[in-house]
Amino acid sequence: MPDVPTLMPTSSHPVRRGPSPADTGAAPAQVPWVRPGVVVHDPAEVVDDLLSDFALELKARGFTVAGYVQHNNRGCAGKGQGCAPQIAWRDLASGTNVRVDRNDAVAYLRRSMQQATDLLVISHFSACLGATDNLQARLGSDATRSLPLLTSIAGQCIHKWHGYARQEGAMLPPEPAALWAWWGPERLYRDLALGVAAHEVRRIVCGPRWIMVEGPAGVGLAGLPRHPRDLLPRLPRLARQSLRDLAALSASWDPLEMALAVAAINAHANRRDLEAPAGNGVRSFRNVAGQVVVVGAFPGVDGILPNCALVEADPRPGEFPIVALDTLLPGCGAAVVNASALINRSLPRLLRLARHRPVALVGPATPLTSRLHAYGLDVLGGLVVDDAEGLATAIRAGATAREFGRFGRFVHLSAARTSPACRPVAPPQRAGGAG
Repeated sequence: MPDVPTLMPTSSHPVRRGPSPADTGAAPAQVPWVRPGVVVHDPAEVVDDLLSDFALELKARGFTVAGYVQHNNRGCAGKGQGCAPQIAWRDLASGTNVRVDRNDAVAYLRRSMQQATDLLVISHFSACLGATDNLQARLGSDATRSLPLLTSIAGQCIHKWHGYARQEGAMLPPEPAALWAWWGPERLYRDLALGVAAHEVRRIVCGPRWIMVEGPAGVGLAGLPRHPRDLLPRLPRLARQSLRDLAALSASWDPLEMALAVAAINAHANRRDLEAPAGNGVRSFRNVAGQVVVVGAFPGVDGILPNCALVEADPRPGEFPIVALDTLLPGCGAAVVNASALINRSLPRLLRLARHRPVALVGPATPLTSRLHAYGLDVLGGLVVDDAEGLATAIRAGATAREFGRFGRFVHLSAARTSPACRPVAPPQRAGGAG
């Protein structure tokens, strides 16, 4: 492999984006697919706060949300929708109180089709039904191409939902975890990218096996899925972009760009000052009821989980092939997934198969960010790099993951005990330039 120099950025070079449909007055999408989800609740139960909290959490993470919920119905349980002297609605995008009727629901849906909206909430099903019928929106279950539309319905009216959505809609219990599962693990990549600050990239170091990105507050790693010869000519230009720009490459289907994106995400998340317990956290799975399925080996797995079922792409005697995951994961006691699944985009599928089971993501390429907990990852075991120079030299020389412990510390975050001490603060602002 040719010698790869360290790439030092000299200026900021953000990704140029085209105008949004809202700026150009574009017509609704040619394929106005809507992916509906309905929270089914007891008539005496108020769920507007649940819908609002979920939407506002997504908004806080950087997603674009639209729609409205009723917000003056506290204490109205069992008294019907109109128990308040005057029904008040809150616009989720602006946070202001609005007056809406069925025609307004149509307007909300039309704008969401025209603009880059990530989630639309129309809190009551009757308005949702009227809006989608008016615009002849087609319903679909594709989690990547359709507009997620969240609404609610009382249990005694569920027959109306069946007639409306048939097999294309999802019925959800009034629980936050159910809403996140409906939202879908496929969206975790964009969630991660949205959490990355637009800070400078100090350097990119590429070796035959791993790629390293250094930012102002930390160093990120990712394993390369193939030889980087196709990526090498582009690295000087990419090194002039920000961490956020590189993280946005997580939307790419190019596996080398995905590896670079994960390394950039980790350069932001796996900060040098991150305080978290030592180790990868997998020992917490030793006493779970049922077999632990390990997807992709990592050093020391046999000693930590001696009775695990090991799944590998190229299995040896006693190991399982990848096709066995459909059988092993749904009934497992817990799952441990190598962070390479994040890079090769198999992680969302694994999370769906292991739904309701404890799941750990481990390895040097694991982003240490609490954003991932909502998608079903209970434990995150990753690397915090202390010696960037030593690691860069090792990567150029073709080091393997077994050697990385010399240049930092393996730590873990647990969903059950993520505390302010484990949450990184915003990195300091720095001027662009060589570092």
